[in-house]
Amino acid sequence: MWIEIAHFATLIALLLAIVLLAAPLIGIHWQRLVWIRIGRQSAFAICGLLTLASAGLIISFLQHDFSVRYVAEHASLKLPVFYLATAMWGGHEGSLLFWAWLLSLFVAIAAWKHWNTHPVSMPWVLAILGGLLLGFLLLVLFLSSPFERLIPPPPDGRDLNPLLQDPGMVFHPPFLYMGYVGFAIPYAFAMAALITAQGDSEWILATRRWTLFSWAMLTIGIVFGAYWAYYELGWGGYWAWDPVENASFMPWLTGLAFLHSVMVQERRQMFKTWNLFLIITTFALSLLGTFLVRSGVLSSVHAFATDPGRGVYILVFMAILLLFSFGLLTHKADLLKESPQMDSALSREFSFLVNNLFLVAGACTVLLGTLYPLAVETLSSAKVTVGAPYYNKVFIPIMLGMLALMGLGPIIPWQRSSVTRLRQEFLPALLIGIVVTILAPWFGITHGSGAVATGLIFFVGVTHFGDLIRQARIRMGRESLSASRATWLLVTRNKRRYGGLMVHVGTLIMVAGFVGSGLFQEERDLFMAKGDSMTIGSWSLTLESVDKAAKRNWTADEAVIRAERPGAEPLILRPQKRVYNEHSQPTTEAAIHSSWREDLYVVLGDGVKEGVWAFRIYRTPLVSWIWVGSTIMVLGVFWAMMQGRRIKS
Repeated sequence: MWIEIAHFATLIALLLAIVLLAAPLIGIHWQRLVWIRIGRQSAFAICGLLTLASAGLIISFLQHDFSVRYVAEHASLKLPVFYLATAMWGGHEGSLLFWAWLLSLFVAIAAWKHWNTHPVSMPWVLAILGGLLLGFLLLVLFLSSPFERLIPPPPDGRDLNPLLQDPGMVFHPPFLYMGYVGFAIPYAFAMAALITAQGDSEWILATRRWTLFSWAMLTIGIVFGAYWAYYELGWGGYWAWDPVENASFMPWLTGLAFLHSVMVQERRQMFKTWNLFLIITTFALSLLGTFLVRSGVLSSVHAFATDPGRGVYILVFMAILLLFSFGLLTHKADLLKESPQMDSALSREFSFLVNNLFLVAGACTVLLGTLYPLAVETLSSAKVTVGAPYYNKVFIPIMLGMLALMGLGPIIPWQRSSVTRLRQEFLPALLIGIVVTILAPWFGITHGSGAVATGLIFFVGVTHFGDLIRQARIRMGRESLSASRATWLLVTRNKRRYGGLMVHVGTLIMVAGFVGSGLFQEERDLFMAKGDSMTIGSWSLTLESVDKAAKRNWTADEAVIRAERPGAEPLILRPQKRVYNEHSQPTTEAAIHSSWREDLYVVLGDGVKEGVWAFRIYRTPLVSWIWVGSTIMVLGVFWAMMQGRRIKS
């Protein structure tokens, strides 16, 4: 019964999406507010209906209703409740319904929050978002329906993909989707600003928190995915430039460019056309991520099914959106003429422009590497792989350029600076960065990019903390405050600026993690029998036993390894090789000991002969800094979101 309720609610939501699209347009045409209000009420009703539909699907999972095809394909009687309740987004059909529900939720929040503050834009915003909802609901109902029945129902389901029976599945997709879908709101406001000839900064101010929230959610989703891949796949890494990883990374890069660029428009009324281009591109890349994941055109650990028909629909949907968006931008270009001009290359706006070019170049690099193999295979049927060597060779120099600009952008003044002032502010930090780069090989950092990155970490860190100290001293002298009080007032009264600096500090910590884990990882492949020992770094590992382990829906071979090093308590690590009841393919459960200095990572392989097992062991320095740095980044974004329109003095 619940699945019929969910199906019916989605059908009604589809009809109301047509109302949401049409009613505001009718109201604009006939100058009748009542029609616009009908559109607004439709947004709230759609959110309620899709909430009911999503709940109905989840209840079908919890009740083991295997007469629902989607439930039968992604659940079983032995699947733990934790995964039953979240298996909705474990496959294509349910995840697209989840996407549509998130979009309806964000549309309802926007209709509630911005109704009184943006009366001119809101009818167009509602209509545009109604069109997006209509497109996704058509996809859910007619090409990717999670409501289909199986007659007769099977006694048990096929179970959830073993790789998805992990907490990573619970958290990674929702955060990623909140990032993707969240960019729809700034996109709709941007299009409304173009249509109503309001290309000034008002639409940017209205959507600043939306953009920050979406980018933060995308960041959390990407990092969750990297951490999931790190501990689940047993390969000792966290980022493989997988095409589906790239699909989320591209809008992250262009969204980051947009966040920097809008500051120039707010302050100097520049980059109006560029900012519209960036938000269109960011949302289009979010849809491209959906196309790549849901169409089945990619072979990836993330792609769990294939459906070319669904992919063609999303591709046509994207084409319509791009034609509408860039066509409108071209048509309205005359309204976006900018009177202020770039005064000097020694200015913050110029550094932000160069920063944008680096970020967009990075996104283009990733886009080319992702789509080129697909294009070659489509045109010539040849198989081409673009792997890590390409991305590392092209993307690392771009990353180093962005890192250098990170030290300049927040400190250099608006409009114009002087060589003398820049020398005073940056020369000490620059000298420290150069010295660290030169001395890096003495500390084992012999790779050129690693040495430069290390020097830049110190350069950016010194500039940021130097600026904080300088600003605190100014406030101390002006208001006769203590150092701690002056610093606290700086950070709390200009949350946007210092939230951004917190993001930069988190980035520096992450880059240190990339350098340490990328250049200094040790790997050992070996065979061990009970009582055998091996060493890696300062660790001594002894295999004590390999036993059987089991839980509700899996059995496993589990190794018990004693890990010791001088001056520390011994550890017991238990790597596993699991086989799930409904699947014959084994999965790896690595045993990981994490510390601020390094991770010890042990993977159990296959049995070679009686009593002898294969092992792969990694020692990865500073990898935990990546997770800590990303946490600081997200906290910085949330701190910046707390800033109102006006900055307190």
